[in-house]
Amino acid sequence: MSGVLLLTTPTTRVDAPPSGVVVEESPAEIDWDTTQETMAAIARRVRRALGEEGFAGVVVPHGPDTLEATAYLTDLVAGRAAERGAIVFTTPGSGLRTAVRAAADPRLHGVGAVACIGDELHAARWVRADADGFTSRPAPPLGRVGPAGVALTAEPPPRPPAPQGHPDTNIGLLRVYPGIAAQLLMTLADAGARGIVLEGTGEGNVPVTLLATIADLVEWNIPVVVTSRTRAPRPPQPPNGLAARVGAVLAGNLSSAKALAALMVAVNHAAGVRDYLERLAAP
Repeated sequence: MSGVLLLTTPTTRVDAPPSGVVVEESPAEIDWDTTQETMAAIARRVRRALGEEGFAGVVVPHGPDTLEATAYLTDLVAGRAAERGAIVFTTPGSGLRTAVRAAADPRLHGVGAVACIGDELHAARWVRADADGFTSRPAPPLGRVGPAGVALTAEPPPRPPAPQGHPDTNIGLLRVYPGIAAQLLMTLADAGARGIVLEGTGEGNVPVTLLATIADLVEWNIPVVVTSRTRAPRPPQPPNGLAARVGAVLAGNLSSAKALAALMVAVNHAAGVRDYLERLAAP
């Protein structure tokens, strides 16, 4: 089979799909109310479409609220299937036909998941939301889509490690604040979280009141990953930071949304969460 698979949701309107496009409705929630189960289902469906069903590309229209996390999870889950076709996320109003044209272009084979915003292409590894929409800063856009197809203007990021098993769908995410109670971490663990992302301060630090609980969670095999809340991606705290000393894993320059997606995959990585996250730390 060739052609492009267009995964729609009940809120996506497709009046007349272009020739060669197969439309399939995905029973997903609206993006701001999505679940980790839905994110994982989208990622697995994309991998199957490329790796088993022979589609040349997949287009996923997605609301802007959680696109960053879903696109990156799909990038991580796709594995070798990404070599066989294109994976293109887009948002309402960004130009569905442009995204379809990008997905049909073999120049995106092997690149991994991208976000098509207007005529710009952003690597899922780099894209993030800001006040103006989406950006890859400080990295450049990956390329553009024009009348002649895709023009790549930047080197794609390295492909991530091959996924092992299915992504876990019970990962917690907590933003720290002055005076935060350690019990909040325990509440996530008691609710069954397989891992927890802590969004630290601008430098990626966490209050000392959490350190003993972080150490306990790590001892109980519940990994804790620390990110920075700064909008300019950069590695949080030095390796000898207090959270790292008690066993937390630093997320490098991953945002909290991307760290959550990465931890969904990393908890089933045979070499462990630390090894997986360290291999993703480079741009």
